[in-house]
Amino acid sequence: MTISRRTVLATAAAMGLLTACGSNTGRGQGGSGGSGPDLAQWYHQYGEAGTEQAVERYAAAYKKAHVTVQWRPGNYDEQTAAALLTDSGPDVFEVNGPTLDQIQGKQVLDLTGLFEGVKDDFNPAVLAPKTHDGRIWAIPQVIDMQMLYYRKSLLADAGVRPPATLDELIDAAKALTTKKTKGLFLGNDGGAGVLGGTPLYAAGLELVTPGGEVGFDDPAAARALGKIHQLYAGKSLLLGAPADWSDPSAFVQGLTAMQWCGLWALPVVEKALGDDFGVLPFPADGTGAKPAVPVGAYGAAVSARSTHQEAAKDFLKWLWIERTDYQEDFALSYGFHIPARLSLARKAAKLREGAAADAVRYTTDYGYAQPLLWTPASQTAYQDALSNIIKDGADPDSELRTVVRKVSAELARVRRKS
Repeated sequence: MTISRRTVLATAAAMGLLTACGSNTGRGQGGSGGSGPDLAQWYHQYGEAGTEQAVERYAAAYKKAHVTVQWRPGNYDEQTAAALLTDSGPDVFEVNGPTLDQIQGKQVLDLTGLFEGVKDDFNPAVLAPKTHDGRIWAIPQVIDMQMLYYRKSLLADAGVRPPATLDELIDAAKALTTKKTKGLFLGNDGGAGVLGGTPLYAAGLELVTPGGEVGFDDPAAARALGKIHQLYAGKSLLLGAPADWSDPSAFVQGLTAMQWCGLWALPVVEKALGDDFGVLPFPADGTGAKPAVPVGAYGAAVSARSTHQEAAKDFLKWLWIERTDYQEDFALSYGFHIPARLSLARKAAKLREGAAADAVRYTTDYGYAQPLLWTPASQTAYQDALSNIIKDGADPDSELRTVVRKVSAELARVRRKS
């Protein structure tokens, strides 16, 4: 499963769920001084200090509408899904999607026209899941990504080179495991919760093909997932760490020589370890396969129930297409993220050197996002099998045959709706 740091922070926030839905749109509360129509803009509650003030500043700078920012604690995805069915929701809103149901239900507007002349400047990995039937339904804001951190000195002392294949990762984790330090940390569940489809992509496969079929009905899938179990069974994984995979403390404190984590952790790691670390994509498995880097991006969308649809689209074009200075500020001044625009990622001073530059390159070359057709039902079937394989040693072939049947049926259902 592709999990962004902002998702982690949001779900750890106040448990408000649907408490702020209904008639409270936030209009008239802390809005901009612009003339024109009133627009309500929703964001999920970010954990990075200064983000709320930043988006309020952006809104205040827009002069063609009166934009009111509303900060939404709790389960933001549930809140917005409910609000889009009413007349009291937002005009423009941040969305971890949109979902296929929201697109097929005509709850969000087609924003394809806003991308004229700039579409090729957006990272295709995060633009793809916001595209359906050739139309774009949300503007990617920033990119969160995951990668493998490794301690240079520990690898050098053990005579281990940075792993370029999954087999080398398994060997490296074993060689780096000592009485005090484990070779690799993939999370306290051995990677079952965080890896998701990453091993499949690293084996040259995918979750869903461009034609809408199962993308992992292949022996390479069982081979790759079986190797993740080898890591778990080989006692070279750190389990039971004080903090889970999204926190770099196990790596920084020397509990593990390598850790799967996110770009958000890079400033903390760099402050603690200086230049004694490097970063890698998830290593490739199999002849001709490429490494894999899971990416995710919240997007900006327009509600189909907005009474000011054109004004709402104009505002999003101004903020997420034209104001590249705000886009770079949003990505890199509050937390550590990659701008969704390729040109901004290349020129941003904080991303030009060292591990940050490597992360940008990996995202561009190897990035993948969960496809739009990968529904919660497919996700659950796959995740259950992944956990059974990694933790329980279940037969990968048998588990994946079951998943392929379930996902095939789900994709057929989705295609019928289309």
